[in-house]
Amino acid sequence: MLEAAENRAEDAAAIETVLGFDFGLKRIGVAVGNTLVRQAQPLTVITATANDIKFAEIRQLIEAWHPARLIVGVPFHPDGAEHEMTLRCRRFANQLAGRCNLPVVQVDERYSSAVIKARRFEVIDALAAAIILQQYFDDHAQLN
Repeated sequence: MLEAAENRAEDAAAIETVLGFDFGLKRIGVAVGNTLVRQAQPLTVITATANDIKFAEIRQLIEAWHPARLIVGVPFHPDGAEHEMTLRCRRFANQLAGRCNLPVVQVDERYSSAVIKARRFEVIDALAAAIILQQYFDDHAQLN
């Protein structure tokens, strides 16, 4: 019986919270999930324009959720070619790693927005972040 309790404690310790980000020039969508249920949920949208304020809000989320890693969607053209936002998202991922001292994983998000049916003026950034994070969970299911 003690062995079973120890195994449950080890399993619980292996469960990690993960935050996902959909970076945009005007907004950053944020989603949350964990490695036990592997289901991403939209969390919030960061609308601050100044970088210091954006990263202060991200730090608050990290302090609240204690993620083990951060996931950033990186867009590409359909043929896999990079474009301006590819470089901006990579820069954001590098800034997250440097400022937050957490591992950052970049995920190809080239088709993530295609699955969202947005109505005009609807803010979908947190939902896009959830799709990116879910893609990470789906792609890494066999690793964890």
